[in-house]
Order: sequence, then structure tokens, then C-alpha cells
Amino acid sequence: MTSLDTVLDKDGVRLTVDDAVATVTLTNPAKRNAQSPALWRALTEAGRALPGSVRVVVLRGEGVSFSAGLDRQAFTPEGFDGEPSFLDMGRGPEAELDAVIAEYQNAFTWWRRNDIVSIAAVQGHAIGAGFQLALACDLRIVAEDVQFAMRETSLGLVPDLTGTHPLVHLVGYARALEICATGRFVHAPEAERTGLANLVVPAEELEGAARDLAGALIAAPRDAVIETKALLSGAVSRTYEEQRAAERAAQGRRLRDLSGTAD
Repeated sequence: MTSLDTVLDKDGVRLTVDDAVATVTLTNPAKRNAQSPALWRALTEAGRALPGSVRVVVLRGEGVSFSAGLDRQAFTPEGFDGEPSFLDMGRGPEAELDAVIAEYQNAFTWWRRNDIVSIAAVQGHAIGAGFQLALACDLRIVAEDVQFAMRETSLGLVPDLTGTHPLVHLVGYARALEICATGRFVHAPEAERTGLANLVVPAEELEGAARDLAGALIAAPRDAVIETKALLSGAVSRTYEEQRAAERAAQGRRLRDLSGTAD
């Protein structure tokens, strides 16, 4: 794979690869990177198109906003060209609606694969689906002007693009409920204080900070990072004793690999 090879560029999503680091860019700044089913399919395709050499994926948005959320055209009677109207979807069979939403969710699920570490570099608005896309990543670096908000409830909806699980684990149930039910903005200081953001930087330093973090993440041996990520991501669902056992098993695999006796 050559440096800065463009692997995909369609429907508001561009995937480029530079050796071990891939960058997924939302490329519709004129609409503040508003999201649509076509964009979600392109994001899913980007995940499937990642070369095996990629260890870190940086997600960013062009322009002043990361993503202002779902394109409101989805709620018009005509919807998007070639797409079912969201209003018509609500009138259809429950099983069909569930299948469509599950397909949309695929755009948000691959970012936490154990073989990669994903970083969202977030500036300006990250609203609704934009907030959930940032939450889909392992890590978040945000600009000082960031504005997170979960506005689905104000539209009579619920957050359904996988954002509720990471939000609760990051900030706790009570704060997550308050953020979602009120739809209020979460600004950079609170995001950093509550764990939504790993780092806050001036807007002009956002790209460099993401690049520096990506470099730090690929400095360690890949297999050790993969094993560590799997340990940490599974810790919440394990008991203390189960986590101890998982640590022993993972370390055993690493030592056997280092000693050249791996199966």
C-alpha cells in the first residue's frame, strides 16, 4: 500500500491509508457533514476495505463541524433519492424496520475491532448521529470549540446508532440519561472531565494531536496492543476473577510468542 493511497471516496466518505494509519474523512462540510443512509453504507464499506497493515484509524470531518447529525431530509415525505422515507419505514412491518436499523448500525460497530485502535478527532458540532459516531471510536481528541449533544429525544426518537452503550460506560447512567433526555450541549471542559474526551486542544492543533497519538499507538508491538485492547474492552463484563484469568491467558500467549514456542 503506497503512502496516502485513496482506497475509497464516495457518498461523503473518503478513506486514505498511509502505512499503518488510515484516515476516514467526512467530506461534506457544506452540510456540516450531515449523515444519511448512503454515508452509513460508505462508512461500513470503509471498515471492510481496511488493509490488514492498518493498526490505527483516525476519523475526522472536513470544515467547521465534525458532524451535525442526521440530515433532516430523512424526515421529509420524499426522503432521500432512492432511499425509503423514514416516515414510511415507521409504517412498515416491525421486522423490516429492525433489519434496516441494524444495517445502519453497521457503520458504527467496526471502529472497536480488536485489531485496530480508532481515534475520533472532533471539532465544532457533534450532534446526534455525529455524537454517536464519535462515541463509536476507542478514543476522542476534541477541539476547544466542540459541542456534543444527543438530540434524538427532541425529535421524539431515541439514540439507536450504538451510542448509548459507550456513553453510559464513559459518564455513568445518571449523567448519560440527563444528557440524552435534555439534549443539552456538552462542551470541551466537561467532555474532558467526564471521560468523553481523552484530550482537548486548540482547533488548529487537532490534526497534529491526532497524528501524534496515532504515532504513539503504533510504537508498541501490534500483538501486545491487540491483546491489551481485548483485555480492557472485556473487563466490564467479567468478574474480577475472570479478568485475572484473562490476563494470565493473554500473557501466556505473549510469552510463548516472544519465546518462539507459540502454537
